[in-house]
Amino acid sequence: MGDEDRTTEAMIIDAMKGLGWEYIPQDRLGRDYSDVINETDLTETLIRINPSIEKNPAYADEVISKLRMIVSGSQGEGIVAANERMMSWLHNEQSMPFGKNGEHVTVKLIDYDNIDNNHFVITHQVMYPLHSKDGGKRFDIVLYVNGLPLVIGECKTPTRPSVSWIDGALDIEDYERSDSASFFTTNAFVFATEGKFYRYGGIGMKSEMWGPWNLGGIEETGTLASVTQSISSMFDRRMFLDLLKNYMLFANDDRFCRIKIVPRYQQVEGANAIVERVRVGKPKKGLIWHFQGSGKSLLMVFAAQKLRMDPELKNPTVIVVVDRVELDSQISGTFAVSDIPNTYNVDSINDLSTALSNDMRKILITTIFKFKEITPNLNERDNIVVMVDEAHRTQYGNLGIQMRTGLPNAFFFGLTGTPINKTAKNTFNLFGSDEDEGGYLSKYSFEDSIRDHATLPLSFEPVDVKLHIDQEAINEEFEQMTEDLDDEEKEALKKRASKIKTLITAPERLQNVCSHIAEHFKTKVEPNGFKAMVVTYDRECCVLYYRELLKYFSEENLQIVMHTSSKSDEFKEFRLSKDDERNVRERYKDPNDPLKILIVTSRLITGFDAKILQTMYLDKPLKEHTLLQAVCRTNRVYTPEKTYGVIVDYLGLFERVGEALDYGTGKKVITNIEELKIQLPILLQHCLDYFDGIDKSVIDYRSLEAAQEALKDMEMRDCFGRDYLNLHRMWEAISPDPILREHIPDYKWLSAVYNSLKPVKPIGKMVWQSLGKKTIELIHNNIDVESISDLESLVVNPDTLEKMIEERGTEPTAREVEIKLISRIGRHPKDPEFINLGQRLEELRMIHEMNQISSIEFLKRLLELAKDVLEAEQRVDTMDEQARAKAALTELFNGVKNDSTPLVVERIVEDIDGIVKQVRFPGWQDTIEGRRNVKQNIRKIVRIKYKIKDEEVVSRAYSYIEMYYKVEGTVIFS
Repeated sequence: MGDEDRTTEAMIIDAMKGLGWEYIPQDRLGRDYSDVINETDLTETLIRINPSIEKNPAYADEVISKLRMIVSGSQGEGIVAANERMMSWLHNEQSMPFGKNGEHVTVKLIDYDNIDNNHFVITHQVMYPLHSKDGGKRFDIVLYVNGLPLVIGECKTPTRPSVSWIDGALDIEDYERSDSASFFTTNAFVFATEGKFYRYGGIGMKSEMWGPWNLGGIEETGTLASVTQSISSMFDRRMFLDLLKNYMLFANDDRFCRIKIVPRYQQVEGANAIVERVRVGKPKKGLIWHFQGSGKSLLMVFAAQKLRMDPELKNPTVIVVVDRVELDSQISGTFAVSDIPNTYNVDSINDLSTALSNDMRKILITTIFKFKEITPNLNERDNIVVMVDEAHRTQYGNLGIQMRTGLPNAFFFGLTGTPINKTAKNTFNLFGSDEDEGGYLSKYSFEDSIRDHATLPLSFEPVDVKLHIDQEAINEEFEQMTEDLDDEEKEALKKRASKIKTLITAPERLQNVCSHIAEHFKTKVEPNGFKAMVVTYDRECCVLYYRELLKYFSEENLQIVMHTSSKSDEFKEFRLSKDDERNVRERYKDPNDPLKILIVTSRLITGFDAKILQTMYLDKPLKEHTLLQAVCRTNRVYTPEKTYGVIVDYLGLFERVGEALDYGTGKKVITNIEELKIQLPILLQHCLDYFDGIDKSVIDYRSLEAAQEALKDMEMRDCFGRDYLNLHRMWEAISPDPILREHIPDYKWLSAVYNSLKPVKPIGKMVWQSLGKKTIELIHNNIDVESISDLESLVVNPDTLEKMIEERGTEPTAREVEIKLISRIGRHPKDPEFINLGQRLEELRMIHEMNQISSIEFLKRLLELAKDVLEAEQRVDTMDEQARAKAALTELFNGVKNDSTPLVVERIVEDIDGIVKQVRFPGWQDTIEGRRNVKQNIRKIVRIKYKIKDEEVVSRAYSYIEMYYKVEGTVIFS
């Protein structure tokens, strides 16, 4: 029994037993290893909770036959589609002709009204399927309700620092792609834990999107007790059935693929608080503050759906009110893609009056402005529930009053993603209740969202003060402005505030700002695969910045999105129809689309969620809510490489954001990039301290061997890995700032050590991650691990091996072979054969670390593995690799083709291909001389023959060549 069984699994089982779940060992479940559903248990339940089946038990077989068909069809239609069909059954939405005279009656798989009518079972080490191509999978924890496996959990050891819940989540991702995928057909959600942190997600959801369950508050995270608290809260039987019944949604993602949505705990807390208040009947209001990006739209979807489904509320009308057309589209889209029934988009003022006067019992989505002509007491029903999005705006004037007088007995819930200023008493008066702590029915702060990884931290990057303008002049004019005006009123007011505009648009300043934007984007944003937004003062500035930025970017890289009132508008050439703007949004979200930078003034700075947006270039004076909403466009969770949202501040607004967040302890989650520059040398030295006394001036296998020797055990290695990863993230954030120049030698050495220690088997993702693009570029052409390619000589020449052992000893020789193997296997990170070889190497390293084999045996097995690696390399199709290189080069040079460089792309690609094949030699990528020779020849072709002076093009062309143009053959170094 491993660590998982002794600790994490045992803890979960004990906690679940205390919640009323019955523990049954998997070999006593009564299911065959090839069964997804425990049919014996399900049959008993169907008979117990369905009167029609109780009268004729044979009907249970017909139901199970239907469910079997969904399971067996899952491999064809896909797990998400099959799961969506199964959820319809689990929600008791299906019927069968089991009634009198063949009438259809609802078939219940779950009794949501009487919890004790259901059979809750926990088991572990469940194997499925027994006979399959990949041998089947073993699930650590499985939760059954009425014989249906609804939850799968993976547990990892709590004793190794680098192994975490992420490794369990990755295992589940692997299961979903394997022959065992059918087991997820009935799944509600999945979870993973290492006994310190608990995270859960839906099928098909990447691990970086999984969230914690902190409902009720977790006093201290990172402990076995905190995991127990999460388990005890989430799997309370009543809570679990609530989640199953009311919080499982399916929607289309940005690429129109079907996905499953599971709720975050703050959405459950907020939605349940709304529903419970309506059930109780008083007070008839409530204020919900959930920070920007933490899922308010889905909270409203869940709340609306649950309100509509609750029979106690007698078919209520739910009204979702937004304050802007784009938010109307966003909310409507969220409801639409989630397939929420009985949703109605209100078209006009008259349409809203008609719907309310006719007592429409649906979910109405409308803007606040459509309440303009609502008459008093239009509908006096007391089960009307109004949810007002972004409640800090537009609720204090006539429109808010008219809405309340027109619906005098309705419930009003205000939702905001922006902290409410304590001096703005109106918001609390309108929505806040004295019965709620602090005036909030539900609160989820910026710190909460950062802690839970629902959003990312914000990093402010100030620029040279020469680009700043007179802040007092801005303040003097800006205080006249108000965010409560519509676009046309704002435009008129801005024309009067000409002083600001004159300062902002001074030609020399505008040129300098745009030059800075271009350099910053190309060096810090684009290399990591992210996109950006430029926020300008007004519509004219959008055009000015666009035309200036065209000096650095192509037209397909830039897009203005702004309000234009009609075809006669002075900016009509930039007018976008609704369909055009929708297309721009979709293109922008696509990482493969050349559209990289949006230029805006008021459009898209609120209510626009694009996870790929990482950097905002802010050159417009904003304040309070609008400023905070704008900068939070950048902090949506995207890929593991996106660790923060960046604001490049051209007006010195950083302190204003601090003030906007300072309604709790918000400043802790905003970082000035200058602070990182101060912290970096300290963290760098901390990482170097692991290797005191080791020569770091040369990066070769001897220095790497000494570094490995300094880190005696796995725990020390994991601690170094964690510290280095923090340094790496900081380096990537600051790069390419000149301040890094003096630290490059030490950082390159530490990066080489990290790579040599990194497990080849894909474990420990929390600590042992792939390096970022900037770090790879830095070390790629400078690290020379002496004779790292001479595995062949060690394998085929016993004399060489004996000489090494005689001169250096068995253990150092084994370490050198180990480092060489890591390098060779790492060249093929996506090849399944090399992944398996890497797993063998990692397992061999671990048993040696644990002293289960001697150094001699370790070396012997390493050489056996080396032989298999060399044989696998001979099978690599190098011609296919070079074909991909040619395709990549062709795309690269097509991108730089212009009037001043009339390239014949095919010819330049062939020239590069020909010269590289002449000058390369076996193992050239691993020697400084080889890399230098190849790069010099590429530079001659690109810069001299074809007169392309852009050094970045040379660098990118070289990286393609280095990646693909390997040479197979024996390499013997003397």
